[in-house]
Amino acid sequence: MDITFKNVSFVYQQHSPFAHRALDKLDLHIPSGSFVAVVGHTGSGKSTLIQHLNGLVRPTEGDVWIGDFHLNAEHKPKNMKELRSKVGVVFQYPEHQLFEETVEKDIRFGPKNFGVGDREIQRRVKEVLPSVGLTEDFLDRSPFDLSGGQMRRVAIAGVLATKPDVLVLDEPTAGLDPRGQKEMMEMFYAAHQEQKLTTILVTHSMEDAATYADHVIILNKGTKYMEGKPEAVFVQKEALQQVQLDVPEVVRFLDLFEKKFGMSIPYRRQSVKDIAKAIEKVMTGGSGHE
Repeated sequence: MDITFKNVSFVYQQHSPFAHRALDKLDLHIPSGSFVAVVGHTGSGKSTLIQHLNGLVRPTEGDVWIGDFHLNAEHKPKNMKELRSKVGVVFQYPEHQLFEETVEKDIRFGPKNFGVGDREIQRRVKEVLPSVGLTEDFLDRSPFDLSGGQMRRVAIAGVLATKPDVLVLDEPTAGLDPRGQKEMMEMFYAAHQEQKLTTILVTHSMEDAATYADHVIILNKGTKYMEGKPEAVFVQKEALQQVQLDVPEVVRFLDLFEKKFGMSIPYRRQSVKDIAKAIEKVMTGGSGHE
């Protein structure tokens, strides 16, 4: 599903002394099937943007389109439940949303709430388990007897079982160790590719944005500060520092390498292995440029 924000502003507690403009004339377009990272420091408007995607809030001004669903201050779709069935949101610490007696009941809850039949739900439950790294042995267990990582996978399975067209990931690796973070992001990326999802990753991790996203949007004070391909955005060190963001570690490394040895290796989202080969090439008399 394509997503478009046109001149969108949103004000919390409008017409009160506590009014706060969280989004300010925001324009953006997210093509169907893309993997977009939305990055910004606290207060940049990321959370408010997410709330517009499934109609939790509507614009104070401007228009939002999620596929054929249109939202503005005067209008909301009559079929909001259908919109929310098409936009799956994985919030920070999704395991805190578990509440059923068994893993199976928790996974079934989302699709059942959206009116999916029992037979189809059963098929989806079995289909989604491998995609989150779980087996059918977990279905009869209480989610509260599982490890934190397993609980998070159960919660994510519940979102994926609704068969969304859009998957919104709000800091999905919060609280995980580096290995767990990598496993979780690889799992989301596989689901994105296999199911041809439109995926929106809201993150503070420049590394995750650089590794998985094919487009990056930088927010600052409710406006779009910068956007483009990761390899174009993440080399703009000074511009990012102006909004309290840093470049990914690999970009910092390549910058230090150039300063120390006077040899440039352009950042093209290479793997560590590819960078090592490029360094070997330039250090032995070759060129880092292809």
